[in-house]
Amino acid sequence: QVQVVESGGGLVQAGGSLRLSCVVSGSIRSIFTMGWYRQAPGKQRELVAHIFSGGITNYADSVKGRFAISRDNAKNTVYLQMNSLKSEDTAVYYCNVDLMSVRGTRSTYWGQGTPVTVSS
Repeated sequence: QVQVVESGGGLVQAGGSLRLSCVVSGSIRSIFTMGWYRQAPGKQRELVAHIFSGGITNYADSVKGRFAISRDNAKNTVYLQMNSLKSEDTAVYYCNVDLMSVRGTRSTYWGQGTPVTVSS
């Protein structure tokens, strides 16, 4: 059993900042890619940022220079620092994790999502 729990969402004014956290727990052998996706009302879920196990990162063009993804492997946690927020960043943010369980099964897990609302 694996649990993925996000936190840190909320309401913020345009130009403000938020930091999202995602903690992964359970029967984990190793974690590979960790990432954040978002889904705005009426739109498809889209990639925000990925961070690979070696620390290499990948960002959507719309957030480059404003958002920063990081991870703490000792805590099985991934963060998303969001700065200079815009109204178009309003969405539910989901954590996505690619990992190997203690049984040797490799799977992708999603969290329940944390809402972010940016008021203009």
